[in-house]
Amino acid sequence: MSSLVRHLTFDCSDAYRQGTFWAEVLGGKISDEDFPGDPEALVEADGMTLLFVTVPDGKTVKNRVHVDLQPQDRTRDEEVERLLAIGAKVFEDHRKPDGRGWVTLLDLEGNEFCVERSARERESAN
Repeated sequence: MSSLVRHLTFDCSDAYRQGTFWAEVLGGKISDEDFPGDPEALVEADGMTLLFVTVPDGKTVKNRVHVDLQPQDRTRDEEVERLLAIGAKVFEDHRKPDGRGWVTLLDLEGNEFCVERSARERESAN
């Protein structure tokens, strides 16, 4: 018998704020049981559940695990622009002149995540 990953959990300083950001990133929603000020916020999105838990200590080093996003209905660059508009910040830009590569962004609390090319962009490059 094996285990099932129930959700990916993030420690943070404001669970509801982080949850709201990630719900918008993923086109998901925060659980109806979670409200501003709650110590936890559960985000449900297509095929993924993220849990944000308020902890007293801040982020101090690079994440050892991070989320890689692949846009479904827009290009990588359009998705990067959308995420910057909702509060993300560019950390490292790994885009190449031939269109390949990715962009590493930071969420509202400095957690790294990457935006890769869409499936359509990958297919058209072949």
